[in-house]
Amino acid sequence: MSAFFVALRESVHDPEEMRLYADMAGRSAQGHRLVTRVAYGRLRMTEGAPIEGAVVLEFPTFEEAEAWYDGAAYQEAVVHRFRGAKYRTFILEGVD
Repeated sequence: MSAFFVALRESVHDPEEMRLYADMAGRSAQGHRLVTRVAYGRLRMTEGAPIEGAVVLEFPTFEEAEAWYDGAAYQEAVVHRFRGAKYRTFILEGVD
């Protein structure tokens, strides 16, 4: 069953850290079966606290999403996101 990594960006406070994150996070996808479904496209908030943008990555399974997130390459990248912006992220199982 497919799974999705969802990242909701609330605010950026260090653009340079975010540039480092973007470069490293992109490379972390190598060797993983993922498809970018959403990447900071047009956004209309309809309910809840506002966000600046969102990313949605699709993986074939929940376990593959976890393997990418927990993997060394992404964990090296994510420290720059922590330093550069406020996000909420989660992995959720899809429906087939």
